[in-house]
Amino acid sequence: MKKLIIYIILLMSLGVFSQQQITLNECYLLVNQNYPLAQQRDLLEKQSVINLDVINTEKLPQFDLSAHATYQSDVIEVAVPNQEPLNKDQYRATLSVNQLIYGGGTIDASLDATSAALKAQQKQVEVKLYQLKEQVNQLFFSVLLLQEKRALLSARKKALETKLEEVKSGIKYGVLLPSSDTVLSAELLKINQQFVEVNKNKIILMNTLSSLIGNPINDSTIFQQPIISTNASYTLLRPELELFQLKKEEIDSNEQILTKQNLPKIIGFANGGYGSPGLNMLDNSFKAFYIVGVKLNWNVFDWNSNDKQRKSNAISKDIVDNETEIFKLNANIELNKKQVEIDKYIEFIETDTEIIELRKEVLKSAESQLKNGVITSSAYVTELTNLFEDENTRLMHTIQLQLAKANYNIIQGQK
Repeated sequence: MKKLIIYIILLMSLGVFSQQQITLNECYLLVNQNYPLAQQRDLLEKQSVINLDVINTEKLPQFDLSAHATYQSDVIEVAVPNQEPLNKDQYRATLSVNQLIYGGGTIDASLDATSAALKAQQKQVEVKLYQLKEQVNQLFFSVLLLQEKRALLSARKKALETKLEEVKSGIKYGVLLPSSDTVLSAELLKINQQFVEVNKNKIILMNTLSSLIGNPINDSTIFQQPIISTNASYTLLRPELELFQLKKEEIDSNEQILTKQNLPKIIGFANGGYGSPGLNMLDNSFKAFYIVGVKLNWNVFDWNSNDKQRKSNAISKDIVDNETEIFKLNANIELNKKQVEIDKYIEFIETDTEIIELRKEVLKSAESQLKNGVITSSAYVTELTNLFEDENTRLMHTIQLQLAKANYNIIQGQK
């Protein structure tokens, strides 16, 4: 017998542990990993690798192949004995090779700018994913509220069923009127309706949350109520602030490109070809030829285009600074609102607890009066309903308090 009891306990324990549980932090991690937007991080990384490869090709030799055939109406006449007149039809095919020897650092500056752009783009994705956390909060705590409300309904149903058995016993022995159990039975039917409403609403919310986090959730999943604390002394740690800084770094990287653009560039070149005439214009035969050399390119005057672009970049940085200040201002306004909301719910819960204690005293008296036939079942149900509604109000305020704290931390940027 003892072994049988131990076996039953083990089976019950396995059943409890096999139930799926989910926490708020797990939802945060899942939405960050599974939401379709998260795929852009890898896509941006792949795109950046390609862009970097394209820029690096500027360090490699550049090949150009050209060919042409022409006929001209007149040619130079040379008064030299035994010199054949130049052909009016000419043919030439050339292969040119250009190798950058010194580029003023523009390639390295472009590589740095591309890397800076990648960091800003990936941070932008992170910001968008972070902003989904408030939506996760709303869904998670809405499901949690329905989960706890269902527990309250179960407790209320159990109390009514117990009271219904007592009332039926009182009717059987003539202590209570024959119709005393009708009100309790009707109230139980109402509770069953409320169960249906709670379950259906919970399914809708769970399906929405499941789609958001990319993870299956079913009705047996237990949502663990988090214990959330806030700290008003923390400074803002939002990813948006990091994004603003990365945008400024991206502008600085583009500034470096502008600095290098007007520096002189040294290029080695080699041209080889075959044509008629070759390099000797007086020889009509087909000849191979080549030219090698070094050339210098230097844009000494650009109509102040470079300076104007730098001024534009400086304005862009001022715009980013302005956006940063606006963001901080709005975030602090929202934090103050949430703090007032948190304080409000704390006061509500304290009052709710006092009201519930008073309601319990009233219900206890009503139970005794119903048992002795002093009041009707309707009066008892009224008091039980009042207690349930007040408990439900406290539950709602408790969940709203945790939701306000969770949103406070999201606004603040706590990890």
